[in-house]
Amino acid sequence: MDPIARNDSLSAEWLRSRFAAPPAYEPETRGDGLLRGRFEEIRDAAVLVPVVDRRDQLTVLFTRRTAHLHDHAGQISFPGGRSEADESALDTALRETEEEIGLARGHVEPLGELTEYVTITGYRVTPVVALVRPPFDLAPDDFEVAEIFEVPLAFLLDPANHQRNSVVYEGLQRHYYAMPYGPYYIWGATAGMLMNLYRFLGVSR
Repeated sequence: MDPIARNDSLSAEWLRSRFAAPPAYEPETRGDGLLRGRFEEIRDAAVLVPVVDRRDQLTVLFTRRTAHLHDHAGQISFPGGRSEADESALDTALRETEEEIGLARGHVEPLGELTEYVTITGYRVTPVVALVRPPFDLAPDDFEVAEIFEVPLAFLLDPANHQRNSVVYEGLQRHYYAMPYGPYYIWGATAGMLMNLYRFLGVSR
C-alpha cells in the first residue's frame, strides 16, 4: 500500500522526504489557459501551497477571495499573486502571502515547486509548496481576503473527493476539477494545482 493511502502516514517528515527526492511524474493538468491561445502576454505569478503541521494532522490553508475583485472574485484560492521584477517564484509567493494574510516568513519552510499552471485569466502560476509551523498569527487584507480556512490534506488527496466537471463558457466547453469541502467549493485553478500535488506525491489512480 502506498504510504499516502493511510492518514496516519501523512506527516511533515514524509512530505519533506517526497520533495527532497522529487519523483518523475506527469502533472494532471497544465491549466486551461493554454487551451485558449488568446493572450498576447502571459504574466508570471506564484502562490504558496501552505501545508500546516497541526499536532494531529496536516492541513492545507486556503483563502476565500472577496466578491469585488476583478479576477476570480469570491473563489477559493491559495495566497499569492503577480511576480515583480527580479523575483523568484519563492520570493513572490512569500511576499504575496505576507501581504494577503500576514503569515510571517519565519513560520514557513519551503519544500519545492510544482508544475506551472496557466490560468484562464492569463497567468503562468508557479505553486510553491511549504510547511507552516504553528502557532502563528494571521492578519488578512480585508480588501482581498474574505475568509481563511484549513482543509485536511488527507481529504484533498483522497480520490473519492476529486470531481471532474464541465461547463460551457464563452461558447466553449470547459472541463475543470473540483473538491467540495463542506460549504467550500474548491475548483478551477486551485483544484487543478491540488491534482498536480496529488500526482507529484505519487498517488496511484
